[in-house]
Amino acid sequence: MLLYLAEYLTQFHSGFTVFQYITLRTILGVLTALLISFIVGPLMIRKLSLYKVGQPIREFGPETHFSKAGTPTMGGALILVAIAISTLMWGDLESRYVWVVLLTTLAFGAIGFVDDYKKLVLQDPKGLSAKSKYFWQSLAGLAAALFLYSSASSSLETQLIVPFFKDVALDMGGMFVVLTYFVVVGSSNAVNLTDGLDGLAILPTVMVAGALAVFAYVTGHVEFADYLGIPYIEGVGEVAIFCATICGAGLGFLWFNTYPAQVFMGDVGALALGAALGIVAVVTRQELVLLIMGGVFVMETVSVILQVVSYKLTGRRIFRMAPLHHHFELKGWPEPRVIVRFWIVTVILVLIGLASLKIR
Repeated sequence: MLLYLAEYLTQFHSGFTVFQYITLRTILGVLTALLISFIVGPLMIRKLSLYKVGQPIREFGPETHFSKAGTPTMGGALILVAIAISTLMWGDLESRYVWVVLLTTLAFGAIGFVDDYKKLVLQDPKGLSAKSKYFWQSLAGLAAALFLYSSASSSLETQLIVPFFKDVALDMGGMFVVLTYFVVVGSSNAVNLTDGLDGLAILPTVMVAGALAVFAYVTGHVEFADYLGIPYIEGVGEVAIFCATICGAGLGFLWFNTYPAQVFMGDVGALALGAALGIVAVVTRQELVLLIMGGVFVMETVSVILQVVSYKLTGRRIFRMAPLHHHFELKGWPEPRVIVRFWIVTVILVLIGLASLKIR
């Protein structure tokens, strides 16, 4: 939006051409989203507390969580507001990539909002049924996948890039739709499963989004893409601004969500942010790198799957409780220790993912 204003103002002063640079608008996207979070955050927390939109705590969860009952939730709406406004302000609204990543994120956020609203406002403990939630997630994921596939202008946009190997790419054809569906829906649910401790999910999301911003920028820059030996996809550099808004909004939310949390993001935030990471990984052709950088999300998801399968087949549990962060809590790790160690693991994994740009 402001990009067009800057373009208009260049006829009066050449200094406004600086807003054409993605790097500047990326920085401004971070700062704008952060500022919105700081301004809107306290107001939203007060409103959620006033309407008693508090977090219910499972009776069979760790005892240390009982004191969190009633903490305002649905704070993920704050994140989405900051992301949407900042992206619309600084992104190129003629870019189909900007619209597909933003609308996919908001669609998953809407699904999470309905689930949270039914649970917390309408006092329906079931919220959206698992089948209904999965149906709407699938619909949104498939819509994004079909749009990207049908609008692809070259085979580079649908290839699966294998990290750490030069010139190794698999032509996916129609399987691109299936891959995109599983990446977006799977990532959405993985972040949702991880969102169980104060700040546990949001900072890894910020770190992965920041790394994906780097991938988006170099993928959309013809010289950098050629130098690094990665596919050049015209226009995808604008997605770096969207990733930056996730970083800004996420850090702003962490200000209120850090231990002990003043607000939880709820499904409205977790489902949306997971989908955002997934769809950005798809448009930048870095699905496998997302699997590496989002290793904490992967471990949390795998722990749930293994726990369920083991219990159904043998009647025994592999972990004391799933997802994995609860297992460490029940082993005696204080909550802050679990959180920070998971953050440290994410830093390491993100660095490995970034290394794939050069190590080939």
